[in-house]
Amino acid sequence: MKSIKSLLAVPFAKSVRKSVLKWVNKPIETQDKVFQKLIKDAAKTQFGKDHNFESISTHSDFTKNVPIRDYEDLKPYVERVVAGEEDILWKGKPIYFAKTSGTTSGAKYIPITKESMPTHIEAARNAILMYIAETGSSKFVDGKMIFLQGSPILKEQNGIQLGRLSGIVAHYVPKYLQKNRMPSLETNCIEDWETKVEAIVDETLPEDMTIISGIPSWVQMYFEKIQERTGQKVGEVFKNFNLFIFGGVNYDPYRAKFEHLIGRKVDSIELYPASEGFFAYQDKQGENGMLLQLNSGIFYEFIKADEFFDDDPKRLTIKDVEVGINYVIIISTNAGLWAYNIGDTVQFTSIKPYRVIVSGRIKHFISAFGEHVIGKEVEQALQEAILDSTVQVSEFTVAPQINPESGLPYHEWFIEFENAPENLSDLAQKIDLSLQQQNSYYFDLIKGKVLQPLKITVIQKNGFQDYMKSIGKLGGQNKLPRLSNDRKIAEALYALKLTK
Repeated sequence: MKSIKSLLAVPFAKSVRKSVLKWVNKPIETQDKVFQKLIKDAAKTQFGKDHNFESISTHSDFTKNVPIRDYEDLKPYVERVVAGEEDILWKGKPIYFAKTSGTTSGAKYIPITKESMPTHIEAARNAILMYIAETGSSKFVDGKMIFLQGSPILKEQNGIQLGRLSGIVAHYVPKYLQKNRMPSLETNCIEDWETKVEAIVDETLPEDMTIISGIPSWVQMYFEKIQERTGQKVGEVFKNFNLFIFGGVNYDPYRAKFEHLIGRKVDSIELYPASEGFFAYQDKQGENGMLLQLNSGIFYEFIKADEFFDDDPKRLTIKDVEVGINYVIIISTNAGLWAYNIGDTVQFTSIKPYRVIVSGRIKHFISAFGEHVIGKEVEQALQEAILDSTVQVSEFTVAPQINPESGLPYHEWFIEFENAPENLSDLAQKIDLSLQQQNSYYFDLIKGKVLQPLKITVIQKNGFQDYMKSIGKLGGQNKLPRLSNDRKIAEALYALKLTK
């Protein structure tokens, strides 16, 4: 029997969907309003004064006055905010800093303001409500929900709370979900990821889990522990578990493994959250791509990825984008980030409405020979190669082998299998053919005998977990790069003797 909470969830969800569709149906007008409000609200900040916000009224004005920046470029302003100064990037002070680990900058401090914080919460909530409105399914709100996330312990620095984004968000779980939420605060505060997962298993095994959420690679670790403890499929242990919510990486490479661990198919919702903003979520089960959040205090620009490193690349707004093109996403937000490059590349799957997939990272690609291979292409190639087979992949990454001991250079694929193929060479050939079909540069290099077809190096079980642990990035929001343009990860895997 449904509770009052689950009964009320359906009309509430339909009401929210109606309000979402209002801005979805006026995308360009919505983005223009966001743009104008951002410029007006920040005109008297130090950044606004330095960049002539008082004279900006169009996107063309903005591009002339505000250059594209990454964190390193914005750092002088951020450091002033961290030091406690007000009205630097945004009005007043931020209420939080989301601390992230940067690759070149060390720790990054991403501001979250009283204006931007609600947009993170609202988008996460709306993702679930849009699912309820579409499917009519709401009984899961009566069960237990787990969100595998970072520690909610926050520190204070010059009057600003500091922590991981997932830990900050943990403080904003709605009251009506507090009793349903897991794990406990005590368990959530455990820093060591392996210890934390064991504690989460202890807590959740006796419960009626209905929603499980987190980055797929770390949820997989949790599922494997459940199976080890019980000898049962996750879907048998949690009979009412029917919704998996994920973000951070593409789920497709994990889908077959998850269905095997769960023992059946479950619905899933993809999210696109980041410390810099909550950019998109999956609004329909049958559609490819996530609904871009155009009404969340974020103004978007896009640059074609193959033009990004040109001297003066063209900055496009949503009215100029096309389906299927690889774009670098640039954001300006009500947290005080301006023409900011978050490092992600996206592709639009539709423009009515505007839906995107994350295609990779502008710094995570292979072009050691001019092939411009991106994350989406390697993921799709692997998926196509193992389709209709018993092969299951736990994790993988790709690197160029520029100086092999013999023969032509090639792409080296490091793969950890759950179910290995009988013939590794056949699998490598299938992956390679798919990659050639997707990427004309790669095809030309193979055909022109500049590269030889890819080779697979098998990683031992739990090898990638061991690697992530060795660099201090096991668990939480940390993700293994799908591909690299150098051999840093490759050499580390060999050095740790993780290859078979």
